[in-house]
Amino acid sequence: LCFIPTSAPRLATTTRRVSRPDTQGTAPAHHSRVKRRKTDPSQMADAVAMAKANEPVPDMVKQFVVYFYRHIREKNVYEILSMYEKSFSAISERYFKASPWPSVEAVARFADNDHVFCLLYKEMYFRHVYSKVTPTLEQRCESWDNYCALFGVILHGNVNMQLPNLWLWEMVDEFIYQFQSFCQYRGKLSVKTKEELALLKECDQVWNVVGVLNYLQALVDKSDICGVLEAERGAGPESFTDTEGYATHSSNVLRTLGYFSLIGLHRVHVLLGDYTTALKVLDPIDLDKPGIFTKVAGAAVSTAYHVGFAYFMSKRYTDAIRHFNASLVFINRHKVGATRPYSLDLLLKKQEQMYALVAMCVTLGGGGGSGSAMTSVMRLLEEGVVGTLRERHGDDMSRMGQSVVSAYDELFSYSCPKFVTPAPPAGAAGAEEGAGGATNYNEEAYRLQLRLFLSEVASFDKLPTLRSFLKLYTTISVAKLADLMETDAAALMQQLTCMKHKSRCVAWARTWARSWAWAQPHPVTRTHRDPRAQGRGRAV
Repeated sequence: LCFIPTSAPRLATTTRRVSRPDTQGTAPAHHSRVKRRKTDPSQMADAVAMAKANEPVPDMVKQFVVYFYRHIREKNVYEILSMYEKSFSAISERYFKASPWPSVEAVARFADNDHVFCLLYKEMYFRHVYSKVTPTLEQRCESWDNYCALFGVILHGNVNMQLPNLWLWEMVDEFIYQFQSFCQYRGKLSVKTKEELALLKECDQVWNVVGVLNYLQALVDKSDICGVLEAERGAGPESFTDTEGYATHSSNVLRTLGYFSLIGLHRVHVLLGDYTTALKVLDPIDLDKPGIFTKVAGAAVSTAYHVGFAYFMSKRYTDAIRHFNASLVFINRHKVGATRPYSLDLLLKKQEQMYALVAMCVTLGGGGGSGSAMTSVMRLLEEGVVGTLRERHGDDMSRMGQSVVSAYDELFSYSCPKFVTPAPPAGAAGAEEGAGGATNYNEEAYRLQLRLFLSEVASFDKLPTLRSFLKLYTTISVAKLADLMETDAAALMQQLTCMKHKSRCVAWARTWARSWAWAQPHPVTRTHRDPRAQGRGRAV
């Protein structure tokens, strides 16, 4: 229904010649009065809005807006999805590859100046800006205001729309991405001037971490999605999952947004480094069963990546491998049918990151490089995943098995998410130092997580040597083993305790829903698990 012309239309531009009065002989006092004249900010805003409203709009954008608005009003989900997923991407790639779409003021008249549609259009508009050009501080602030207005309408208004689940997921995904991008932008102080630092200090409430978490939590609470999922987990009908959130008598927007906001909250807590809370947030969603998040490729991969990374940083390597393996198999099956090039690029990037994380999980989950333990952990992976893993990271795994710290450093730096600092840096100190003198804070959270991870890696340093000596003897005294290890008895006891601790892996195992089961992550010990905590809880 959206006709895309084969060639770009030629926009008729008219140059208006304005006659300028002859300024020769004019009294200088006249110029001084003009210079002293103050401009009303409201008049400037009205002038800017009028200029945007008079902006020329290409014909294919007019047709896109008209048909898109019509399908949204008619609740035609299939046509909305087609225009959102294909037409918008095709027009953007062909005519707006390095420039933004027409402003919302220019296209509003083609959609009857509908307030909600304008908010939806601006959400797509700023997403395109972030993907094609570097947004300015003003654009970042405008995008935040638009999300606040859009979520405010959904939370407090009477929304009767039906929107595709793909759009609703990407709405939450883009919301978190722009928050993450703003935190990185805010932390780069050395490249900003004093004026930019002063403006940034005035925007302290824009993309604030408390505001982001509050909006996501409000969507979860208002939609009552936790109660819906809890009822389905019991003996209740699985209507929400079976219908993928769509309903003929009500809107799917609030409830599905609440569902995806659970995943969004989990992702934000991972970016903040709070892995325990991140795993606890996802308790209402059964990750081992098909759900709405598995119907959207981006949501499935993002969930598996961040859940696996949270398990990885929580030293639960078996659970991390289980989620990474399922996601890698999922990507191999779905990357052929990807309909959008940039979506495929994101999937492939996450795939490479997960392979790097799996390589570290196999090494650490195998006790720091023990051959038999690593072989046992490798059995958790699909055959195709194992072959690709050895092809891409075989050398890295050998180096990590030899306790080469730089190998861990390189893989972690490549595969970790871009962590954020929840609080803005000291703006006053940065503003006084001016351009080039302030210190960057955008990588402070990353460096902290890297130090924590490398400290964990350092605890595996002596384990391969200790394990090799223990294999040579059936019984050996502590004093003799200490002599072989060239250390004292007290230090050896610490290493033995560390080896015992590292040989135990907390894992989630269950035979049926809400049951007790035994888990044996690798052939050293068993771990008794309480699956009532959805694999994200406590050891028993």
